[in-house]
Amino acid sequence: MSDENVHSAGYTPDGIKGGSVGSEIMSNEARNHGGGVPSGGSTSTLQHMGAKSSTHSSGFTSSGISGGSKASGMMSQEAQSHGGGTPKGGTTATVQSVSMGGKGSKK
Repeated sequence: MSDENVHSAGYTPDGIKGGSVGSEIMSNEARNHGGGVPSGGSTSTLQHMGAKSSTHSSGFTSSGISGGSKASGMMSQEAQSHGGGTPKGGTTATVQSVSMGGKGSKK
């Protein structure tokens, strides 16, 4: 279900679908970073996963983040750089939410 949720949010093998939640996330992320979308951020991570249908294999599952996965490494790194916790609206939280059918999957 994770890949389906990512596709529903607008991250597809053909790119980010216009008017989707994915395009809103990309626009907000670009505004927050001076006009560009950073490598390794929510947009680039979700688009890569949407293009490859690799959400689940990366460790972002509908049940949560899999231990020992790329996702758990990303979460750990993000937590370390933010003093021990992953920030609300950060890359890990956004990708996991979309993967679980939260943010963006209902639009």
